[in-house]
Amino acid sequence: MKLSRSHFDTPTGPMMLLLDEDQRVRLFEWVDHQARMERLLARHYPKATFAIEDEPAPLRHQTAIQSYFSGDTTALDSLPVAFGGTPFQQAVWKALQTIPAGKTLSYGQLAAQIGKPSAMRAVGLANGANPIALIVPCHRVIRANGTLTGYGGGMERKHWLLRHEGALPQNLL
Repeated sequence: MKLSRSHFDTPTGPMMLLLDEDQRVRLFEWVDHQARMERLLARHYPKATFAIEDEPAPLRHQTAIQSYFSGDTTALDSLPVAFGGTPFQQAVWKALQTIPAGKTLSYGQLAAQIGKPSAMRAVGLANGANPIALIVPCHRVIRANGTLTGYGGGMERKHWLLRHEGALPQNLL
């Protein structure tokens, strides 16, 4: 699989974007999580070999990412993505994309949304295996009691992102 790699400086730290030949996002992650990125690529595309070339992201992607961090919290919604992973993971990741900026869901609500109301833990694992940070907004998932729980990018980033989007639960402001 041929992928293009570009880097972005963001208020939450440097990030890496991997696009396929159709300019679909395959991975968007913080650079300081390189080991996690490599694990996710290997796990989600177990039979693939990658040819990764550094090149600037298309203007559409650059603009969307810059706009998101400048305050347009819906700017990433139109970027095309492509998933590896299992059918269950893909269902969870697609459901994540329906959570609007400024809102949060609990793991139980997300499980119910995909028709698996008792699969809260499995939803949590799929959420944690999401390779496309921000664009597939796994940071918008919280505990049923409204408190924050783990985030692959780190809790400080989750706090920042939810504050940026105006979605931080009131008890954590």
